[in-house]
Amino acid sequence: MRVVVLALTLALAACQRDLAPDFAAGKTYVYKYETWLLGGLPEEGLARAGLKVRSKVLISAIEHNMLTLKLTEPEFFEYSGVWPKDAFTPATKLTSVLAPQLMIPIKFEYSNGVVGKMFAPEGVSVMVLNIYRGILSVLQLNVKKTQNVYEMQEAGAQGVCKTFYAITEDDKAERILLTKTRDLNHCQERIVKDIGLAYTETCAKCQRDSKTVKGATAYNYVLKSVPNGLMILDASVNEVIQFTPFKEIKGATQMETKQHLVFVEVQNKPLVPVKAEYRPRGSVQYEFSTELLQTPIRLVKVTNLQTQIEAVLSHIVASNVERVHDDAPLQFWEFIQLLRMAKLEELQMVWRQHKTKPAYRQWILDTLPSVGTPVALRFIIQRFEAAELSTVEVAQALIASVHMVTANHEAIQLFDSLRVNPKIKTNPILNEIVLLGYGTMVSKYCADKPVCPVELVKPIHTLLAESVSKGDTRQMISILKVLSNAGHPMSLKPITKVLPIHGTAATSLPIRVHAEAIMALRNIAKKEPRMVQEMALQLYMDKALHPELRMLACIVIFETRPAVGLVTSLANLLKMEENLQVASFTYSHMKSLTRSTAPNHASIAAACSVAVKILSKKLDRLSLRFSRAIQLDLYSSKSYTVFHMALHSLFLLIKCVCTDPFMLGAAVSTFYINDAATILPRTIVAKTSAYIAGAAADVFEVGVRTEGLQEALLKSHALADDVNRITKMKRVIKALSDWRAMPNSKPLASLYVKFFGQEVAFADINQDLIKQAITLANGPSIQDLGRDVIRSLLSGASFHVAKPVLATEVRRIMPTAAGFPMELGLYTAAVAVAVGKVKATATPALPEPIQFRHLLKTNVELMVDIKPSVVANMFAVMGVNTAILQAAVLSRAKINSVVPASISARVDINEGQYKIAALPVSAPEHVVAIEVESIAVVRNVEDIPNPRITPLIPAEYMRPTSREILTSKTSSGSVSAASSEILQDMARDVHPIRRRAFSKKYSFPVYGTGLRGYFRVATDNAAFVKDIPLYRMAGNHSAFLSVKKNEDESIERLEMLVQVGPKAAEKIIKKINLAEDEVIEERPVLMKLKKLLNGSSSSSSSSSSSSKSSASSVSSPSRRTSSKSSSSSSSSSSKSSSSSRRSVSKRSSSSRSSRSSRSSRVAKSSSASSLESLFSASSSSSRSSRHTSKRVNKRTFQQNHKMFHAGSSQKSRSSASSFEAIYNKNKFLATENAPAFAVILQAVRTDGKLQGYQITGYTDKTNARLQLILAALAADNNWRLCADGVLLSKHKATAKIAWGQACKQYDLTVTAETGLLGPSPAARLRMTWNQLPVVFKRYAKKAYDYIPAYVWDSFIRSRDNNSVDQLSFTVAATSERTLDLIFKTPTRSIYKLALRLPLALPLDELTGLTPFDDLADKVRYLISKAAAAECSSIRDTVTTFNNRKYKNEMPQYCYQILAQDCSEEMKFMVLLRKDDNVHNHINVKIADIDIDLYLRDTNVVVKVNGREVPTSHLPYQHPTDKIEIRPNRDGISVYAPSLGLHEVYFDKNSWTIKVADWIKGQTCGLCGKADGEIRQEYRTSNRRVTKNAVSFAHSWVLPAESCRDTTECRMKVESVQLEKKTNVQGQESKCFSVEPVLRCLPGCLPTKTTAVTVGFHCLAKDAAVIPQDFYNYSVDMRETTQAHLACSCTPQCA
Repeated sequence: MRVVVLALTLALAACQRDLAPDFAAGKTYVYKYETWLLGGLPEEGLARAGLKVRSKVLISAIEHNMLTLKLTEPEFFEYSGVWPKDAFTPATKLTSVLAPQLMIPIKFEYSNGVVGKMFAPEGVSVMVLNIYRGILSVLQLNVKKTQNVYEMQEAGAQGVCKTFYAITEDDKAERILLTKTRDLNHCQERIVKDIGLAYTETCAKCQRDSKTVKGATAYNYVLKSVPNGLMILDASVNEVIQFTPFKEIKGATQMETKQHLVFVEVQNKPLVPVKAEYRPRGSVQYEFSTELLQTPIRLVKVTNLQTQIEAVLSHIVASNVERVHDDAPLQFWEFIQLLRMAKLEELQMVWRQHKTKPAYRQWILDTLPSVGTPVALRFIIQRFEAAELSTVEVAQALIASVHMVTANHEAIQLFDSLRVNPKIKTNPILNEIVLLGYGTMVSKYCADKPVCPVELVKPIHTLLAESVSKGDTRQMISILKVLSNAGHPMSLKPITKVLPIHGTAATSLPIRVHAEAIMALRNIAKKEPRMVQEMALQLYMDKALHPELRMLACIVIFETRPAVGLVTSLANLLKMEENLQVASFTYSHMKSLTRSTAPNHASIAAACSVAVKILSKKLDRLSLRFSRAIQLDLYSSKSYTVFHMALHSLFLLIKCVCTDPFMLGAAVSTFYINDAATILPRTIVAKTSAYIAGAAADVFEVGVRTEGLQEALLKSHALADDVNRITKMKRVIKALSDWRAMPNSKPLASLYVKFFGQEVAFADINQDLIKQAITLANGPSIQDLGRDVIRSLLSGASFHVAKPVLATEVRRIMPTAAGFPMELGLYTAAVAVAVGKVKATATPALPEPIQFRHLLKTNVELMVDIKPSVVANMFAVMGVNTAILQAAVLSRAKINSVVPASISARVDINEGQYKIAALPVSAPEHVVAIEVESIAVVRNVEDIPNPRITPLIPAEYMRPTSREILTSKTSSGSVSAASSEILQDMARDVHPIRRRAFSKKYSFPVYGTGLRGYFRVATDNAAFVKDIPLYRMAGNHSAFLSVKKNEDESIERLEMLVQVGPKAAEKIIKKINLAEDEVIEERPVLMKLKKLLNGSSSSSSSSSSSSKSSASSVSSPSRRTSSKSSSSSSSSSSKSSSSSRRSVSKRSSSSRSSRSSRSSRVAKSSSASSLESLFSASSSSSRSSRHTSKRVNKRTFQQNHKMFHAGSSQKSRSSASSFEAIYNKNKFLATENAPAFAVILQAVRTDGKLQGYQITGYTDKTNARLQLILAALAADNNWRLCADGVLLSKHKATAKIAWGQACKQYDLTVTAETGLLGPSPAARLRMTWNQLPVVFKRYAKKAYDYIPAYVWDSFIRSRDNNSVDQLSFTVAATSERTLDLIFKTPTRSIYKLALRLPLALPLDELTGLTPFDDLADKVRYLISKAAAAECSSIRDTVTTFNNRKYKNEMPQYCYQILAQDCSEEMKFMVLLRKDDNVHNHINVKIADIDIDLYLRDTNVVVKVNGREVPTSHLPYQHPTDKIEIRPNRDGISVYAPSLGLHEVYFDKNSWTIKVADWIKGQTCGLCGKADGEIRQEYRTSNRRVTKNAVSFAHSWVLPAESCRDTTECRMKVESVQLEKKTNVQGQESKCFSVEPVLRCLPGCLPTKTTAVTVGFHCLAKDAAVIPQDFYNYSVDMRETTQAHLACSCTPQCA
C-alpha cells in the first residue's frame, strides 16, 4: 500500500511540474513583443499621450532554473494625438540611447512558472530593469492541474495581488486557454509610493463606496503542451488603471496598458551572456528609481549640474525684477529639480558665490526647503552652525523644511542633532521649532510603515522622565507636544506616567500638564484607537478628576470613533453624572455628531443617535455658560465643486449639477470647555477638516487657554501677599474641620496652532512676558529704529521683494504592467514680486535729533509707488514619468495678476488737513488673467526643445455657439435674452461629436475713476461627450479682467481731502444754501392733484396719519405735528380715521398711477403701501398670539424725558415739536456757523469740470445739534443728502435724513428714546417717513423672505393696524437677565418675550450713580456687575450663587462663613452670626480692614476696624485699595470688585453677596462655589459633597475653642457616634459620622436642637479610637442624629 501511495504522489508531482512553461536547455525561444501605454479620457476622438515599445524577446535556459532574457531590435515610439486617428511617432534618438542597455542580456530564476531573483550587470539602469520586469510578469504563471478555477495572491511588477485563474482546453486545436486577472485593489503587498500624503487619513468608507484609484490587469494565454511542460504561444495583457476625484460612475481618466507576446521560432543555439559581473538586482517586483526626483512638469537633462544651477538661478533673478515673469513658476520648478540632484559640495559652491548678493541669497533660502532632500536640510544646518544665517532666516527655513523634507533616517538624525545643539537650546524660538519638528519628522516617517521603530522616540521619553523628576512644568509641556506630533504608539506608557490615573504619582502635577498629556493621545489614537480608547475612558470615568480633564478625555474618546456599545455606556454614565459641565459637554458632543454627514463619522453618528435618545432633553436647556462641543460638517455627493461654481458664475452655464456625486466636504469642530460658569471659558479649541477624493485631513487647529486671564485683567494688581491679612484669615478658618485651600490660579493664557494635525507653534502669555514686551516697546532700540525709518523715508527708499512658494506637491507613483511608472500628481507653485518706491517730504524740515512730537507740527507728504504681481501655476497630471521619457495628460491652471498703484498722501496735524490721492499709472494688459488648458504631452530627454503637445479636445471641433460683446449700454433684458439664447443653442447641440464652446466679453465703466473694465470669459470643454463634472473641467477655460482708460472721462487723478477746524470753510468747493432751495418743478396736473388730495385730507380727521402719505413732500408744521401725535397714539385711532385713511390711500394710489413717466422715475410712492404687504403672506395669528398681543399692548411706553420734566416750569426741548422748532428756526447751520469739517471726494479732470462729492459738517453746541450735508460737486447736479441730528435730552435723540433733488424727494426721521414700558425700563427706536423709494420695499421683502421659517417659531406674531408710515422697535428689561422685544410694522406686531441674557444688565447703575469716581474703576465695576454671581437670604432662606435654595438653621452667636476666596490668596471673607435679638450680624474681612454691619434700632451700623462710621460720613473710600462703602436703598453696600467681592448688601430684613465673574469656582461657604454645579452644591469645608443642607450649613460654622470664648459661641463640630446598635455584614459594629455634626462644648447643655441626616462609617465593635482623618472615610449608611443650635454652659465649664 505504501508503494502505491508513493507512486501516486510522484505522479501527481510530475503532473504539477509538467504544467509550468518550459524552456529547453541549449535552445533560444524567440518572441515578438509589443507594449503600449496610453493615458487620457477613455472616449475616442479625444487626445491621449503615451508610448510604445517594440522588440524581439529572446529567452534561453543556461542552467537549472536559470534563464537568460535579451531584447533585440528595440524601438521606442511616442504618442500625442487624437485617439485612434493619429499614429505613434518613432523616437529614434531615444531608441539609440536605450538600445545598448536593452540589448544586454539579464538572468533570472524561473521555477515552476514562478520568476525569482533577477541578475544584471552594473551598467543596466533601474528603468531598463523595470522594462524587463514588465516582460517577466507575463511569464509568471501558477498553473494547477487539479483546478480549473481558483484564486491566489501572486507576485508581479505591481506587487503581490489577488489573482484569479480560469483554465479551459481546446481539444480540437490542442491548445490550453488560460485567463489570469489581477485585482490591483486587493493586494497583500502593493508597490506604490505616496508623496505629500503623510498628513492625510484614508477614509475607509469612501474607499468602500467608491475608490478614487482602481485598476485591474487581464492576461490571456494560448498554451501548447510540450513533453516537459507548456509553451507560451501567445500572451496578451490588457490593464486599465482609472482615477477620478469624484465617484467613478460619473467618469474617470485612465491609463491603459497593453502587452502582446507572440511566439516566433525556436533557435537551436543558446544565448551567451556578456562578460560582466552579474549582481542580484531584485525580483519581479517594480523598483523605484529617479522618478522620485523628476516631476512630470518639466523634463531636465543634466549635462553639467553646477553650470545649469547657475544659469537657472541667474535667469530667475534677472527675469523677476520689475514684475513676475510668466514662466517664473516653471523656472522655480526647474530650479527645485536641479537642487534635488545636487550634492552637498555643489550646494556649498553655489552659496559661496551668491551669499553676498541679497536677491540670489533670498531665492536660494526660499527654494531649499522646497527641495525636500536631506542634503538641503544638512546644508541649512551647516550654514546655521557657521553663523551665516540670521535667526529669522533659520526659523523660516526650518519650519518649511519640517513639512517638505522627505522623512527618512538621515533627516531624523539631522533633527536629532539640532535638538541637542547648544546654539539651538539657547534660542527659545528655534528650540521650539526643532522639538516640534522632530516629532513631525517621526510622524511622517512612520505614516506608511506598519511598525515604527521605538528607538526614534526613546530620547524624547528620556527627556520627559527628566523633566518630571525636576518638576519643570514648561519642559514637560514641550516634550508632551513633541510626543503628540510624533503619535508613536510606544509613547503611551511614558504619557501614562504623567496622567492622573489611579495610583500614580502624577496626580500632583499641574492641570496643564495633565491636559497636554491627554491631548497628546489624539494622534496616537489614529494608529492605536483601542488602547487610547481604554485609557481615555478610564480618565473620563474618574469623577475625582478636574472637569476639564474629563472633557478632554471625552474629546479623545470620540476621536477614536467608538462603537455603539461604548457610546451607549457613556450615555448611561451620563445619566448619573453629577458635574453639569461634563454632562453638558458630552451631551452636546453626542448631539452634534448625530448631525454629521462625513463618511468617516457614519458609524459614530448612528451610535450617538441611539445614545441621545437615552438621555434627558433637559441637558439641551443648559445655559451657554456650560461647556459645549459643536461640530458642523458638510459632506455630500450632491454639492458644487469650487471649480464648477466658478464656471457656473463666469460662463453663465445655468445648469443644475445638484445630482453630480462629488467626494468633497469640510467640517468645523469647536470645543468650549469651562470649569466654572464664567464669561471666559477655560479652554477653546477650534478645528477645521477637509475631505477630498476619499481622504481626510485636519487642516487647521487653534487652541486657547484663558485660565487666569480674566482674573489678571479685572482683579486688583496692587493686592500683595499681605502677611497680616492672610494670617488673620487663616486664624479664623483654623477651627474648620480638615480645611483644604484651593490651588492658586496664576494669571496665564496660552495658545497653540496646528496644521494638518501637527503643532507648529505654541506660546505662553503671562505677566512677565507682557512686561518684557512693554519694556521693549518703550526701550531705546525701538525708538532708534523708528527714527531710522523716518530718515530712510525722508531720503527716499525703494524695495524689491520676491517670494516663491511651493504650495502643493502631492504625488502617487505606481508601476504599470509594462514596467513603466505611472504618476498621479497635483502640483502648485507661485511666485510673487513687489516693487515699490517711497519718498517722504517734511515742511519745515525735521530737526536733529528727530523727536516724534515734531511730526505733530510738520506738514508731511508721502509718495508711494508700488507694483505687486503674482503668477501661480497648478498642474494636475496623469501619465508616465521617468528621467528620460514623459508621456502624460495634464491640466494646467495659470493665474497672472498685476495691480500697480501710485498714491500720494499728505498729513498736516497742526492745520488739521489730511489728503490722499490716487495718481495715474500705466495699466498692464490684464489685471487678472486665469487660463486653464488640458493637453496631452510627450517629451524625451534627447529632444527636450521639441515636445509633442496636443490639445485634449481636437482643434477641428472648435465651433463656438455664441460670441457676443456686451457693453455697459446693454440693458439687463438683453443680457438675459442673450443668456437664454445661449442656453437654447446649447440645448440643441445634441450631436455626439459637436463641441460646446462658449465665449463672451463684457465691458463696463468704473464711474468717477476714468477707467473702463473689460471682462472676457471663454470655455471649451468635453461636456459634449459626457455632461459630467470631470468632462466639464477637461478642456480649455480662460477669464481675463482688464482695466483701460475711459476715453469718455478725462480724469487725471482721484483725491480725498479732509479738513478739520477753522480752515474747513476754505476747502468747500460748492456753496450750498438749503434755505433758498426750491421744490422740484412739477407738472400742473400733479399740482392740481396735490391740491385735491390736500383738500380731502383736511376734511377728514386731523389725527389721521394718511395725510402724510397723500400730501406732497413739503408739509406744513401743523401737519407734521398732527402726524407725530398720530404716530404716537395709533392704537387709539377711531374707525372713521381708519376708513378715511384707507380712502385717502386709494385716491393717493390712483393719483400715483396717473402720473407721467418723469414722475414715476422719481418714485414717490407711499411707503405705507410698500410695507403693507411685507408681512401679509403669513398665516393668521392664533388665539394665544392675540391674547399676548393685547396683554403687551396694554403696556404703554412712557418717555423718560417727559417724566423727568413733569412739573418743571422750564421749557423742555424734549417735547414732540422741539426738534421741528429747532430745525425750522435754522434749517441750514451754515448761515450762522462755520463748518466743523469738510471732506472732498473728487475726480480731478483735465477739462476743469467738477466731479465728485462734498461732505460738510456743522455743529450747534447750544442745541446739541449736528448737521451733515452730502452734495454732488457737478454744477448741474442738484442731488444731496442732508442729515440732521439733535440730542434733545439725555433720554432722547432725534435725527432726520432727507435725500434726493435738493434733499426734498425722500425723508426719514429716526427717534431714539428711553423710558418705561409698564414698570420696566425700556428703550425705543422709531422710524417715520413721508416718502421712501420703492426699492426699499423690494429689499425689505427679500430680507424677510430670507429668514428661515424656524426662526419665527420662537416669536409671537399678530396682525395689527399700526401706523402706516412708522416702524418701531422697543426693548424692555423686565429683569436684569430678561428682555422683551417688540417690533411693530404697519400691518404686524412681532414679540419676543422673556429673552434670556447670558449677562446681567446693570439697571440700577444705569439709572443711578455707580460707586467709585475714577472712570476705569466705574468700567471695571460695570463689567463685574454684568456677570456677577449673587447669593442672598430672606427670612433664613438662603439662595446660593448657583440659585439653589435651602433653609439655614443658624446656631446662636456662632459665626458661619457665608462666602470667601478659597484660593491661597484669600482675598476676602464674609461671616454671618445671630445676636441675642436674632438679628443678623455680618463681618467682612477684606484687604487690611474688618467691616462690621449690624442693626441698632432698625438702623444699619457700619464699623471699620472696630470704629463706627456714621452714615453721614459715607461713602467711605479705602485709602489704597479699590474698596467703597456707601448707602444703598434701605441698607449699606460694600463694593470691592477688583478683589473679587463685587458687593455685600445688608439691611434689616436681608443680605446679598455678589462675587465677580473671574473668581467663580474659587469661592466656598454657605453660598457655595459659584460654579454652576447645582448637583454638587452642598460641599462641606473638607470638600466632601453631602446631601443634607443642614449638615452642609453646619460644616461652615466657626467653632469656639472654649466656653470662655469672647464670641459667646459655645459649639464645635465633631464626628458623633450612632447611638443605636448596628449590625454590618453579620457583625455588631459602631458607626461614626463622616460628616461634621454641630454639638455643644463639654460642660454645656443644648437648649435648642434640630434633626440632621448625615453619613456614617462603621467599624468593628472592638475597634480602636477614631482616626484623625475619619472625615475622608466612605459612607456605609445615612442616619438621622441631633445637631445642637443653642447651648447653656455652667460657670464651671472649661
